[in-house]
Amino acid sequence: MTVTKFLINGEPVDAQDKRTFKRLDPVTGEVATEAAAASVDDALKAVAAAQAAFPDWANVAPDERRKLLNKASDVLEARTQEFIDLGIAETGATGPWMGFNVMFAAQMIREAAAMVTQVGGEIIPSGKPGTFAMAVAKPLGVCLGIAPWNAAVILGVRAVAMPLACGNTMVLKSSEMCPGLHRLIGDCFAEAGLPAGVLNVISNAPEDAAAVVESLIKAPEVKHVNFTGSTRVGRIIGRLAGENLKPALLELGGKAPLVVLDDADIDAAVNAAVFGCFMNQGQICMSTERIILDEKIADEFTEKFAARAAALPAGNPRGQVVLGGLCIPGAGEKMDELIADAKEKGGQIIAGGGRDGAVQEATVVDRVTSDMRIYQEESFGPVKPIIRVNGEDEAVRVANDTEYGLSSAVFSRDIRRAMAVANRIESGICHINGSTVFDEPQMPFGGAKASGYGRFGGKAAIAQFTNLRWITIEDPHQHYPI
Repeated sequence: MTVTKFLINGEPVDAQDKRTFKRLDPVTGEVATEAAAASVDDALKAVAAAQAAFPDWANVAPDERRKLLNKASDVLEARTQEFIDLGIAETGATGPWMGFNVMFAAQMIREAAAMVTQVGGEIIPSGKPGTFAMAVAKPLGVCLGIAPWNAAVILGVRAVAMPLACGNTMVLKSSEMCPGLHRLIGDCFAEAGLPAGVLNVISNAPEDAAAVVESLIKAPEVKHVNFTGSTRVGRIIGRLAGENLKPALLELGGKAPLVVLDDADIDAAVNAAVFGCFMNQGQICMSTERIILDEKIADEFTEKFAARAAALPAGNPRGQVVLGGLCIPGAGEKMDELIADAKEKGGQIIAGGGRDGAVQEATVVDRVTSDMRIYQEESFGPVKPIIRVNGEDEAVRVANDTEYGLSSAVFSRDIRRAMAVANRIESGICHINGSTVFDEPQMPFGGAKASGYGRFGGKAAIAQFTNLRWITIEDPHQHYPI
């Protein structure tokens, strides 16, 4: 098997000691990828390459940046099948999910390309006579992106596209679960003609992650960190960034509620719940993690929802299935534990419950209460709780009864009522009469509470990846008091 090497300064590079690590297919157990395993010195070489490339890239004309980014988007789409085949092997995802990843990632790059002329500023009236004052957005320098495996192409691209559009250079630290996929993103940008050193990609063995990440954040040349991943690791990233006075954008875990009020269109809510709960085996940061039902409509909803969930085929993602494999080792055992804990405390399994290795059936647990693990813990899998409530006030209380606050949804035929409930839910995102799983490249994407801070997407991302400078042009003959 060919070793997946780093991309540093436009060239494929081995680890300095030739170390590698293997990523296994979570469904078959076969080797999916063998990748170079970075040391701290390897990581710092990538930083040095990005630092050397920064002055020229920061001064590239916006039109040229746009052209290169659009070309990268075209290349990405042209290599869709490579991403699909590698994504199935590395992450256990289904082909349609990986194909969607590529399509959406290409849109993200095009949106970033469209934003290159929006990196501007404003004229600010000055109180000093003869003074012209400006606020100008300037690129930060070298940015570090740390991307996860669950939407590997989308989130790998998201980590780099807007920083590059703003004139920054990048080091992308790939996920240990999908080093090949994240390296392939680098290949697409290189094939599009991105100058050497502007985007560098490194991979590391799981046991080296802490040392590599700490060295990258502490490197003086690194000016910004963006991280998408678990809240547990996000707290570490945020602490390291804060200690080193580096701004950070953190998009972390979620426990997204889907609230179904008593006047909702039940069939529409069921459709959204099936998609939100089970797309990509529930391994999406926005996945519906709690279905909160008004007790007046709970029986009707659960009957329809359970029937739909039970009919979803699960198995090897190379077959005609909806649910493929869970990516992380031990994820299946966690599903078992959540199910057992809920059953012991009175929860009712109304669909699924079975597991074959990394393949977990779509599972629905009804009558979940606050003393069950599944009420609070992010499952990040296709085991989903139903919580019955009495009225919208209790629905809002339960929706907010979590440390997380990324996505949410509310179903009601009364839009004013739905808006009132949406405004009371503590989350960065809320969709009325839609799934919790929804994103668009131009939207301000991010969370509240333990789901992180900062925003990806559109103009909000420009503020994240630039430094606002105050510049004045003054009368050289002005009067000073001394």
